[in-house]
This record gives sequence, C-alpha cells and structure tokens, in this order.
Amino acid sequence: MDGEISAEELRDLLEDGADVRVVDIRSQNAFRRGRIPGSENVPFGELTNRIDEFADADRVVTVCPHGQASQQAARLIGSFEGFSGRVDSLAPGIEGWGYDLETDADDDERAAADEGPDAPF
Repeated sequence: MDGEISAEELRDLLEDGADVRVVDIRSQNAFRRGRIPGSENVPFGELTNRIDEFADADRVVTVCPHGQASQQAARLIGSFEGFSGRVDSLAPGIEGWGYDLETDADDDERAAADEGPDAPF
C-alpha cells in the first residue's frame, strides 16, 4: 500500500480522467445501493482469487465503508507479485465520499430483502 487518498483527491483524479481503478470491496448489495461512479465491485472475500485482475493497473484505490478494511485490501493488492502500480485506500471510506453516488435503483428492493454485511469483519 502506498498510502491513503482523500475523497477530494480521488474526485479530482476521476474528473481529470486519470487512469485509476476504484475497487469497492463491500458486498454486492451495498455496492448496488450506492457507489463511486465508475468503480468496480470486488467483495473483500473474493479479492485474493481475483487479484490478478489488477496486474496491469497503473493505479488502484480501494474503497470500503469507513476506510479501514480498504487499507487491508490495498496492502493485499500492493503485495501481489504481478502488481507494480500505485495502490491507495480511500481514507474516509464511502461514508465520507460526500459526492454523487451511482445506484442500481431497480435492485433497491431486492438488496433490502437480501441484506448482508457491508464489511468483511
């Protein structure tokens, strides 16, 4: 892990069209309810099996509810032998994002009925 990034710094990178992959490690249901635009969902429990997906990324920012589990995810990605880019954790988590979120409005009822934990621990 290279460090932490603020919500404002990440928003600026995204608005500037920077080559950054935003990896949201929350559950699929939490992801559907609201996510940073352009982010991808890789639940924490799946990360070790899917880590090779990030081998060619120049920069990755991990996201969780409050910025704690995403630090572990960033360390995991950063320690992957095939990864040579920069990896940061979103310091405030999705709760501190403060900007517009994308949602899957059609999935709201299903997500509420199939509620699971937002963090891996």
